[in-house]
Amino acid sequence: MASTSKKVLRMTFNNALGSAVSFTLPEPKVDLTAVQIEAVMDQMIAKNIFLTSGGALVSKRDIKIIDTTTDDLYEIPVA
Repeated sequence: MASTSKKVLRMTFNNALGSAVSFTLPEPKVDLTAVQIEAVMDQMIAKNIFLTSGGALVSKRDIKIIDTTTDDLYEIPVA
């Protein structure tokens, strides 16, 4: 049985209505720091380049690096 792992960076913002808006990026750099990510998030807010159904992004809400391991427990038998 095979196992696969993947990491994603999830940046979550508040929009003008107070709703959460997340951007998920695959395979973040290993040496990425919270300070670097926060600086990018600040730029995304300041440049107002993303418009959501609840308006512009107005503040940072959360930053997570999510590491997921999937174990494939069944393989289709070869006839």
